Amino acid sequence: MSLNVSLHLLEQAQSGNIDETEFVETIRESLPYAWSVVSGLVEQVTRGEEWANHAVPPPSEQARAQLLRMMGGDAIRGAVERYFGVKLAFQNCHNVGVFRLDKLNSPQYLDFISIRRQILNQTPELIDC
Repeated sequence: MSLNVSLHLLEQAQSGNIDETEFVETIRESLPYAWSVVSGLVEQVTRGEEWANHAVPPPSEQARAQLLRMMGGDAIRGAVERYFGVKLAFQNCHNVGVFRLDKLNSPQYLDFISIRRQILNQTPELIDC
């Protein structure tokens, strides 16, 4: 699952002067399932929750690939985090957490990113995800 990069954005990258807003729009358009998961979680956090979690298996392998692309690419994940003003966390193939930036020392965040939680979230069904 690759991003659908416009010629204009490609030219920006070649010149070294990239409009991050345009990059974020490319992410939104290229990874609609992943974008909907993250934006839904951000909405929950915006309403006052300290963090929000989405642990529902994606409806298809294409959707799973979108989540992996968004969470696995540092530039993509970083741009999305800056756009929404949150911290994204990820476990396994589909367990996404969104945390307020002022709650990165919270027990919930520290537990979500812990080795312990990663081990507890392993299942035989996710071995090939």
